[in-house]
Amino acid sequence: MTDIMVDSGLHPVPTRPRFEGQRVVVTGGARGIGADVVRSFASEGARVAVLDRLVDEAASVADEVDGIAIAVDLAEPSSTTNAMHRAISELGGVDVLVNNAGVFTITPLLDISADEWDWVFSINVRAMLLTTQVAGRTMIDLGGGKIVNMASMGAKVGAAGQAHYAASKAAVISLTQVSAAELGPHGINVNSICPGYVLTDMGAATRTADQIAEWSAKSPLGRLAQPSDVAAMALFLASADADYCTGQALNVTGGMIMH
Repeated sequence: MTDIMVDSGLHPVPTRPRFEGQRVVVTGGARGIGADVVRSFASEGARVAVLDRLVDEAASVADEVDGIAIAVDLAEPSSTTNAMHRAISELGGVDVLVNNAGVFTITPLLDISADEWDWVFSINVRAMLLTTQVAGRTMIDLGGGKIVNMASMGAKVGAAGQAHYAASKAAVISLTQVSAAELGPHGINVNSICPGYVLTDMGAATRTADQIAEWSAKSPLGRLAQPSDVAAMALFLASADADYCTGQALNVTGGMIMH
């Protein structure tokens, strides 16, 4: 059904969903920010493949939007590439890839083990490289596309206990920049998002009112981000409105950081 938007009360202007007919792959789309990204793209006409290790939750979100759920273990290279190939095959191509999945732990610098460091990097960075390689080759064949990578405020301002996480998200920004440089000549835009504190349902259930108030006070806007704030940035970066934006790391931090 075509929506009608009234222009200054004078003429009805027909509008189309921004992603009508487009094929979108979202990693980590089973809950939190990822689920909001999935729903947002679907609401704008896209067909979405949800890649996640949480099989039941991914299936629930996919069913909700008439999408596809695909199980994946992003810590395993073969599982990651196989899931991407399956998603592209079932969608019939890929126009947008949102690398949303990530892991987070808090461990003091001197206590981080090599195994914990490698595990964080395997999911936050290596899996992103692999999904980008698979999607990138298909996008080149199709004549272009958009890739959106989830970084973090922590990539720009590291916090105590987050050496492994912050370093992995800084690597996401560097990977984004290199991907943008190499894929740009093929009509592929690659950008990253740096969210600050995001109040997901799980976060709200595990944080005290005092913690939420303390973190909210760090923003000039006086609140934490909602998942929809981050999803809106993902949609912008994947849309035609951002066709001349590539290699960027855009903050969604409510002004907690401004660089």
